[in-house]
Amino acid sequence: MTYALVDCNSFYASCERVFRPDLKDTPIVVLSNNDGCVVALSKEAKNIGIKMCEPWFKIKNSFANKGGVAFSSNYELYADISARVMQTLEHLAPRIEIYSIDEAFLDLSGVDFCTDLDQFGHECQEKVKRWTGMPVRVGIGPTKTLAKAASYGAKKYTATQGVVDLSKQERQRKLMSIMPVEEIWGVGSRLKAHLNRMGITTALDLADTDTKLIRRRFSIVLERTVMELKGYPCIGLEEHPSTKKEIVVSRTFGKKVTTLESINEAVSDYAARASEKLRREKQYCKVVSVFARTNPFRLQDQQYSNILSCKLSSPTNDTRDILHATKMLSRRVYKKGYNFIKAGVMLSDFYDKDVYQSDFFIPNSRRPKSERLMKTIDKINATGESKITFAAQGIKKPWSMQRHFQSPKYTTNWNDLLVVK
Repeated sequence: MTYALVDCNSFYASCERVFRPDLKDTPIVVLSNNDGCVVALSKEAKNIGIKMCEPWFKIKNSFANKGGVAFSSNYELYADISARVMQTLEHLAPRIEIYSIDEAFLDLSGVDFCTDLDQFGHECQEKVKRWTGMPVRVGIGPTKTLAKAASYGAKKYTATQGVVDLSKQERQRKLMSIMPVEEIWGVGSRLKAHLNRMGITTALDLADTDTKLIRRRFSIVLERTVMELKGYPCIGLEEHPSTKKEIVVSRTFGKKVTTLESINEAVSDYAARASEKLRREKQYCKVVSVFARTNPFRLQDQQYSNILSCKLSSPTNDTRDILHATKMLSRRVYKKGYNFIKAGVMLSDFYDKDVYQSDFFIPNSRRPKSERLMKTIDKINATGESKITFAAQGIKKPWSMQRHFQSPKYTTNWNDLLVVK
């Protein structure tokens, strides 16, 4: 068994560079909702001292003086480029597992008999770059944990040119001997202190530890990690991600919200987005929740937070049913005289289609032609040419997030297509 982990370099910043080649060596930061703080940065930004989670208002002047460029988060662009990267990887391996928006595991069974794995890693880099414009690094190993370790080596050491193959045991032990134990996939800083007290400071120390001792002192999960470091596969490829237990859509408002009308609009907008996600999961929900809160950092304001839920008569993924529930809940959550800064919607208690056992005394409340209508709306909205929204979502949306530095949606909106003159 051989695995490869393909990981995009500085994903959000690299997405911004795809259509801005003039920013090739420029320090780039991507900001959180409402341009609050740094949530992603390029290596050039790291080199001039910018750190994750730094408040934007504190660094914006010095960052600009150093030639840096800031972008508001552009999640539509990032999601679309991620999908293009994953589609490209599907051409390179028989099976893949999408691990996150910027990472995927590849099953190289069979591939390792046809080509040199180090060469495969460089070919993978070249094809992803040519087809999507994204730079990636490739870590290869006989287990997923060792592939993760190889990716760490590819990122840490520039001499590798972004590709590390840990197929051979001597290379595994060499890298693990200089790899801090907290860098191991699944270990992190929480376990670091406990392991350090046992004299385990590197990945190699952990790999050489008796598995029975690890299981007795910690858990079967860490035992599996140790077995993987020893080269025994314990974690298989998950081609189909498990169904979500709940869906949450929430946003911080661009400015304080004080009226029930604005709360209703915002919650309705989030409910419509949550309903779309629910349909993509091919699920139906039975519990709808709405929450709202004030700003806990504004001590001069009266503080308030609340979450309320309701159980539907039968599971649904029809936006209209969910909007009806959230509108009722938002009226109950809202309190006059408070400055609200955030609200959200949560859908839970999921069912597959036609699995739910309905109540004999409650008539079937599912709307006729609901499935066809929702499918049509989703199809139209996915084109990027136009968008169907519900009146409850509002039109002007003054409460929306402030994203003053957002780049165009180059790949998902016809009006933002790049024009070559």
